Amino acid sequence: MSTKQVVIGIDGGGTHTRVMISDKQGHVLAYLERGSASIYKDKQAAQNVKGAIAEALQQADRTTADIQALVAGIAGYDAPSDLEWITPLTELPGLNCPVLHVNDAVSAHSGALMGKPGIVVIAGTGSIIVGVTEDGQFIRNYDFHHYAVTAARSIAYDAVYEVLAGSYDKSDKGLLDSMLAHWRVPSLGELAELAKKGFLEERRARDKQFGDFAPAVTKAAEQGSSAAIRVCERAIGQIKIGIELIAASFASQEVSVTFIGSVANSAYYLESLREKLAQGNNKRYLIVQPQFPPVIGSVLLALKHADSSIDEGAINQLQRWELSNS
Repeated sequence: MSTKQVVIGIDGGGTHTRVMISDKQGHVLAYLERGSASIYKDKQAAQNVKGAIAEALQQADRTTADIQALVAGIAGYDAPSDLEWITPLTELPGLNCPVLHVNDAVSAHSGALMGKPGIVVIAGTGSIIVGVTEDGQFIRNYDFHHYAVTAARSIAYDAVYEVLAGSYDKSDKGLLDSMLAHWRVPSLGELAELAKKGFLEERRARDKQFGDFAPAVTKAAEQGSSAAIRVCERAIGQIKIGIELIAASFASQEVSVTFIGSVANSAYYLESLREKLAQGNNKRYLIVQPQFPPVIGSVLLALKHADSSIDEGAINQLQRWELSNS
């Protein structure tokens, strides 16, 4: 048996593609980050992912012939038809191993809860809530046709609309100053004129511009901005409903919940969600820290896909890497 056998795990998000190469004992041989893996966010998504895989292989001193399994969690994989643009992301010459494409939430759940029952809330570049029940059901809030409008760009759009609609007061000065600086305009009147023109014509660029403003919104909410608080509370209320929808399918009275993404892990969101879930419906909610990031979740799935036993030694190796790189 070749001692050069490896697996590849990919976390393909709307902002970053993260690629990790591990041997079958859990030793991380390569890790790197590149641009978006979503065609909806970046026209160069395929080049980003394929380039990242090729570079990681070079870093690990491996070739495609050494890969035993590859699992790619891709943002935007919501229907079988999405495979038309997702499959080419991992098409490399000489790659003949099993390749599994999943929604990035599957990788996130695999890493965060290590295959145990529970709910993962993702709110960052994108937004999705997923749960795995005690009997192995994989349930998304999307399955209910529910969507928590809490991605970074969504709360930024909402905050700008609040202000342009005149829904602000003295507590919002910091938010307004940040908003004008972000869009490089001297006044709300100028921002309104920019808004009438659609901000930016190209949707990807416009969404990125708004997404980049999200940290200012969550920070303003933490500092007491009434407009930012209204925006965040609307989104947080939708997250709570999504969690409760999924939790109703769990047998246990206590359900573990964890949060992934820049929005979900902002100080304001975490505090508000803790308070609301303490009085939540259907179950008792135990908020836990994710054990591993989504890219390691993909590695764990790849190890399973390669029929490798994930023993305590492999977990320890991945934990050591995570601690040394956190």
